[in-house]
Amino acid sequence: MKIGLYFGTFNPIHIGHLIIANHMAEHSGLDQIWMVVTPHNPHKQKTSLLDDYHRLHMVHLTTEDYPKIKPSDIEFKLPQPNYTVNTLAHLQEKYPGHEFCLIMGEDNLNSLHKWKNHEVILQNHDIYVYPRAASGVIDPTFINHPKIHNVDAPIIELSSTFIRESIKKGKDIRPMLPNKVWAYIDHNLFYKK
Repeated sequence: MKIGLYFGTFNPIHIGHLIIANHMAEHSGLDQIWMVVTPHNPHKQKTSLLDDYHRLHMVHLTTEDYPKIKPSDIEFKLPQPNYTVNTLAHLQEKYPGHEFCLIMGEDNLNSLHKWKNHEVILQNHDIYVYPRAASGVIDPTFINHPKIHNVDAPIIELSSTFIRESIKKGKDIRPMLPNKVWAYIDHNLFYKK
């Protein structure tokens, strides 16, 4: 089985994440998409993160009606901070029958050379890249690379940061979130402060 790993803090998960995940599930040749909730991204400050299990629950709420999209807490059990290369090695060991691929935006592809052991990732795993409006010039190393697949997915310019800031300002952002996620955030008064 070919699994696309879509990593993120999902703080909170929003319709943009779901649109990309579903597009990859339906149009890229991947059998399943695992939305890997990252407890602590080495490149982000941990202070702004909602508790890991609340974010995982919101991913569950978002994906429960999509059989090809699954939430994953695999990184919760791994040493912090998480590095993708370590997560991939762990998954390959745990699920030897699966082929694991990465899903990322063009902006992340351009910073891939900064990732820990990025050469190992590129050697062993395919990367499915979706377009971003402000991605800039693609690193020439990655143009026509046999492991990198550009997917003509919709360009979604929506960020969790914008959503958090809008909630804090009392704005109505319901159209940007799956209904169950909005209800969960509203009930728990998340992101109000």
